[in-house]
This record gives sequence, C-alpha cells and structure tokens, in this order.
Amino acid sequence: MTDREMTRRGILGVAGATLVGSVAGCVGTPEPGTDRTGAAAGPAQEIDASEESPYTAVYEAVIDSVVLVQVTGSEFGQGEGTGFVYDGNYVITNDHVVAGADEIDVQFEGGEWRAASIAGTDRHSDLAVLEVDDMPESATPLRLSESPAVVGQEVVAIGNPLGLDASVSSGIVSGVERSLPSPTEFNIPDAIQTDAAVNPGNSGGPLVNLDGDVEGVIFAGGGENIGFAISAGLTRRVVPSLIETGEYDHPYLGVRFSPVTPEIAEANDLEEARGVLIAGVESGGPVDGRLRTDGSPTSLEGDIVIGIDGNEIPDENAFSSYLALETSPGETVSMAVIRDGVEQSVSVTLGSRSDA
Repeated sequence: MTDREMTRRGILGVAGATLVGSVAGCVGTPEPGTDRTGAAAGPAQEIDASEESPYTAVYEAVIDSVVLVQVTGSEFGQGEGTGFVYDGNYVITNDHVVAGADEIDVQFEGGEWRAASIAGTDRHSDLAVLEVDDMPESATPLRLSESPAVVGQEVVAIGNPLGLDASVSSGIVSGVERSLPSPTEFNIPDAIQTDAAVNPGNSGGPLVNLDGDVEGVIFAGGGENIGFAISAGLTRRVVPSLIETGEYDHPYLGVRFSPVTPEIAEANDLEEARGVLIAGVESGGPVDGRLRTDGSPTSLEGDIVIGIDGNEIPDENAFSSYLALETSPGETVSMAVIRDGVEQSVSVTLGSRSDA
C-alpha cells in the first residue's frame, strides 16, 4: 500500500485521459541549429513605456532566462520542451521532458545553443535540473516565489508551445492545492491550476507572476482553459537536493487515504465532514500498528486524521501538501486522530519512499 492520494477535487478525474494526452512535454523539433528567433516580423514600433502592457514588461524581464530544451533519445527520437535558469549554471525543467534523453541541448533567447547534462531528476515531482556550461551573461536566475499562489492572481506562462519559440500566454491562478498524476504511483501535491494557455512544448517552463517571480513549473494542460504547474513551494524543496545529490527523498507513510464524506463522518461520530480517512495501512510500513483501518475498499470506519503537529488538516489536499512541504523522512510527527469517536494524539516516524 502507498500514500496514493484519493482526492475529492484534486485527482483530476474529469481531466483523466485528456490530461494524460495533453502533457505539455516533448513535441517535434525544428531543424537542429535553427535560430529560435524565427521569421522576422514587421518593422519594430516604438512603444511609449508609460503605456507598456504589464505582460510585455514581465516578458521582457524574464525571457532571457527561459530556454528551449531540445532532446534526442533512442526511445522517442527528437523532442523539445522548456526550462528556465535557476542558479549559476543550473536550469529547471520537467523530468518527463528529459527522461530517456541521450543528448540535451538548450537554446537561449539570443539564439545561443549550449550543451546540457542532467544534474538530477525526481519522477515523483516530475522535476529535473540540467547543468549548462558557459551560461550567457544575460541569462540570470529567476526567483521562486516565497508566497503561495492565490486564486485570482494574474500569471504568465512563458515557453515553447507547439514549437512556437519564446511564446507568452496570460491568465489567472484558477485553483490551488491540486493533486496531479505523476509517472509513479504517487501524486504530485500542492499543484497550481491556471487558465493561461498551456500546450505541448510548454512543459518545464515558468509560470510567473507580474513581478517576474516563478509561481510554478508548468506541468501539463488538462483541457480547455486548464493548465497545471508544480508549485514553487515543492520546487524549492526538491531542486536543491537534485543539485547536491542528484535525487530527492520524499517522506513516506505507507497508507491509503480518502476524503471524509458526510456518510463517513456519521459512521465515525464526527459532527462535520473533515480530515482524511485512513483507508489502508501497509504491513510493516511506518504507521503499521500506529494508525488503524479495517482495510476494506468500501470501509466507512477507521482512524480519521484531522491535524498534524498542531496544524489543522481539513481535507486530503491539505494532508498530502503538509507532508510534502513541511516534513522529511526520519522525522516524527504528532497526528490528531479521531478513533472510535474520541480524539487522541498518535506519534508517527516518517519513512522514505526510496525504502518502500
């Protein structure tokens, strides 16, 4: 059994097959060595800075740090995605953009090509870090936002959708704390939903706010007017470890859990539907003997987690996000649990997914 999330609003059941088919990853590549600046437009027009669009301003501030990622691999031929400069000679992109690549090249806005190598990857979060030698001086690191994205916030997606280099689309954050399917049996928590246009080729690019800070790493398009990004919060935890060790160790509970419905709340003597029901426990896992469940797929009864370390856990999205963003393998956390209608505290030492 695993920490596979069974979410109420975040597993994207309605996006399902559309999301899988629309992962904004590798698309066909133009002729190798072609300049990403593309065909010439009409004569440049002078723009009054006082009337400049805020989207133009953020695009001009960010674009030199956004790269086209071109990959060649025996598994898929050629393809491309997007990345952005994080620190020093490092570029962030998606794991699914570079997975299986035999050769990776990145192209900057000025047209310069550079060879890249993989510094580290994490399939669980779908993040990867590339190392690039001789980074152009204009390619300065982009900042990861320190504050969580909020619904209604204006954002801009910058990347290379459908082979159209250095493109920009705008929108708002239309949802937060989404749970996305990953290439593993685990889901990606704390993801951002946006109505900014996201298409194949955008994967790995930055979703930035109007200050030019990265709110998330673009992951996929899920259908009309829906795109997704891996949050800056999760990226900030994973990427430094990928640079230092080449991998990231996620905390592990060894449970299956599901949302608390009114029916489950009634069966467990709860006054309201809140928390997460422990629906299954892995034998020999970190919580075996600590948390209770009858193990039945249709069970209505079992331990219900309503808090961790004094933080309220209202639903399954908050549960998975807290574990991903606030805990690490080997740490002991205190869970507030409703068991047989009575609240009690249960201490649990987190395991590691690498040991699962």
